[in-house]
Amino acid sequence: MQLVFGLLGGLALFIYGMQNMGEGLQKSAGDKMRRILEILTGVPIIGVMVGALVTAIIQSSSATSVMVVGFVNAGLMTLKQAVGVVMGANIGTTITAQLIAFKLTHYIMPIIALGFALNFFAKKRGLKYLGQVILGFGILLLGMDLMKTAMLPLREFQGFRDFMANFSQYPLLGLGVGIFMTVAIQSSSATIGILIAMASQGLLPLDAALPILLGDNIGTTITALLASIGTNLTAKRAALAHIMFNLVGSLIFLLGMGFFKEWVLSISSSDISHQIANAHTSFNIINTLLFLPFVNIYVKFIEKILPGEVETEQFGPVFLDERMLKTPAIALSLANKEIARMAELAQRNVTDAMQGFFKQDERILKDVFEREDIIDNLEESITTYLAQIAQKGMDPALSNRHTGLLHAINDIERVGDHAENIAQMAMGRIEDTLPFTAQATEELQEMSAMVLETFAKAIESLKNEDQDVAQEVVQLERSVDVREKQLRRSHISRLNHGQCFTTSGIVFLDIISNLERIGDHSHNLANIVLGEI
Repeated sequence: MQLVFGLLGGLALFIYGMQNMGEGLQKSAGDKMRRILEILTGVPIIGVMVGALVTAIIQSSSATSVMVVGFVNAGLMTLKQAVGVVMGANIGTTITAQLIAFKLTHYIMPIIALGFALNFFAKKRGLKYLGQVILGFGILLLGMDLMKTAMLPLREFQGFRDFMANFSQYPLLGLGVGIFMTVAIQSSSATIGILIAMASQGLLPLDAALPILLGDNIGTTITALLASIGTNLTAKRAALAHIMFNLVGSLIFLLGMGFFKEWVLSISSSDISHQIANAHTSFNIINTLLFLPFVNIYVKFIEKILPGEVETEQFGPVFLDERMLKTPAIALSLANKEIARMAELAQRNVTDAMQGFFKQDERILKDVFEREDIIDNLEESITTYLAQIAQKGMDPALSNRHTGLLHAINDIERVGDHAENIAQMAMGRIEDTLPFTAQATEELQEMSAMVLETFAKAIESLKNEDQDVAQEVVQLERSVDVREKQLRRSHISRLNHGQCFTTSGIVFLDIISNLERIGDHSHNLANIVLGEI
């Protein structure tokens, strides 16, 4: 039992330390990693370097792969770009194995002490994050040392050593064990850590460790596969590309195991810890070099395995053109088109948030949260574009229009926020199985229909700069206000008479409040068209 608890406890500390390292590095980098992934992936070789850098920082190839699937699903990254980043992620994840291969046992406690001191006593935020990284590294090393110590008694059991040696004679068995271990632990670095711990105690020869290592590289792709469930076709292709890349590479290396072993021995010292770490790094670098020249062919191969066409939501702006900034009138028209597109996305979110609430469908609600990211991105892009227009100089009429569009962006973004609020309440209803009476459901359907009609008219008036439609919006919004007050009074009466559950009643009131505010923002958009803002 001491062996089991020692191994599990050491593994827990190893993973916890690795997570702390990743969190500290991510905090110090802020949102830069996401921006790097968004911008610097146009050429596959650049994608490889970016994938390696990001994964080395966040300490998880699985996390990078999940991000890539999300970006592809949002239309932010093409399949070709995703393949490059995934290749790089495989290389970046090997940094952990290289670090733990060094003999740092005598420095574990000083490293932990230094990390703790910086994390808890430093005033500057950057030093605190550095402390978290160092502390995490120390805990990781401590976990590694505990695993080694726990496995020490196994050296006395010849049967166990013979069993482990069998993986060199039956490499497919070793491959399967590596896949299983990584899927179970959900960390390829932790699996490599266990291999190094066992090998350093003489329990696992190199030729038995190599098949397990290759299986580890296949098992790590499962996370991205799970993340692709419910995504679009291109995102599923990105996950499949990751699996096929690692699977085919592992099978190639398995067939050439003898050559691979000789290569590892030729570039490594006699220390088996370094041999395993170098094998891990070599496999991923060589596999990338083998595939990289054939990225275009590989992408077509993946598209043939998963055929079909897919429509992705454009993450960034569609109509904004910096070449038009020299002509403010045209640039403002383009901005108006982009704002109308942003408004239509917000409209879809309101519709889906309510449908997700009524149908209690998490898949619909997931779309709302993903689309909200697009709306936020558009808000930033359009605001920046309008700021650039303002620098060009405008006559009073254009200046007033410019101001109105800035207000419109804010109102539409707030509509998106209210839709997200409703979606979150819908998720809460699903999680807590909150009951709603037929009357309450009918009233919410009525209120949402009124608000959606009002917002649709507001978008129409903004898109076409139609003042007659804008006047209709003003009248509709007054009706929304009146109906919201009526529903609020009647629902409070039901609550007081115990005719509905208190928690459900609070959610009901919150939803009609959010819907009423969407009506207010629709009114604001109409006022912009009418020239009253």
